[in-house]
Amino acid sequence: MAKISNIQLPDFALLLAPMEDVSDPPFRALCKEQGADVVFTEFISSEGLIRDAAKSVLKLDIYEMERPVGIQIFGANLDSMLQSVDIVTASKPDMIDINFGCPVKKVVSKGAGAGILKDVDLMEQLTREMVKRTHLPITVKTRLGWDHDSIRIVEVAERLQDAGCQAISIHGRTRAQMYKGEADWHPIAAVKNNPRMHIPIFGNGDVDTPEKAVIMRDEFGLDGAMIGRASIGNPWFFRQVKQFIATGTHLAPISVEERVSAARRHLEMAIQWKGERLGVFETRRHYTNYFKGLPDFKPYRTKMVTSDNAQSVFDALDEVLDTFGALAF
Repeated sequence: MAKISNIQLPDFALLLAPMEDVSDPPFRALCKEQGADVVFTEFISSEGLIRDAAKSVLKLDIYEMERPVGIQIFGANLDSMLQSVDIVTASKPDMIDINFGCPVKKVVSKGAGAGILKDVDLMEQLTREMVKRTHLPITVKTRLGWDHDSIRIVEVAERLQDAGCQAISIHGRTRAQMYKGEADWHPIAAVKNNPRMHIPIFGNGDVDTPEKAVIMRDEFGLDGAMIGRASIGNPWFFRQVKQFIATGTHLAPISVEERVSAARRHLEMAIQWKGERLGVFETRRHYTNYFKGLPDFKPYRTKMVTSDNAQSVFDALDEVLDTFGALAF
């Protein structure tokens, strides 16, 4: 069994990836209920935190039911990152995750996220100093390298471990690939199989079926899978994987009734967290995903994403249940 510091994990852990505008407390709660072993917040700008920017500070919100939960931060300035560690530590997560992998231009252009893959010495320095700054375990999420010609992930992982990193999640693409092409898990396995490595290594990228999770475990020998896009609108993915691992059988299709219930609870928790106006607005992006594959859903979706008050959305969800309640998919 893998451990992150003193946090015990199952034999093959399932982690919810930090996803901007997705991995907020309501969504994390739903994924946790469905079997996610560890969840991570949306990534938080270290510069935003130390400026006390409202959006960044709000992302620090975590709840007891989520544990173990990691707060993820990004940045390239040592002083800012250390100040952020102090702020995050005060929020009492179970771990702090450093984003060394985000490929988005606005992050990379500041030398942060995957931009730091061009400067492995800085990656190591930031990790080492952040480890010294807090009693919480420091983990890292990164990519294979900047581009195909600069993949040094085995060396990078060794150096991060030596700097005190307690676990590493590796996305099987380079920054140059963004999210295109297939993820390559072989370099991640090379990290895991390096006899010098003793911390958990989690694979990320293209784990979109229970079968692929089993392949990552059995053929690549990794300690767990970090799930991102496959969970959007489908918090049941974690339960689907766990059932397949345990029994070799697939979970029954998710009923419209269960989908409506999840969407309703998602909105209720969002309102409780942010108030009705923001809760309604920020939950809109999820409805298409919850009901993806439902025939003739468009008129109901239109109501949900154009309504400014919660009751109108709840009414639309009731209509979906009345019309499609017998279906499962």
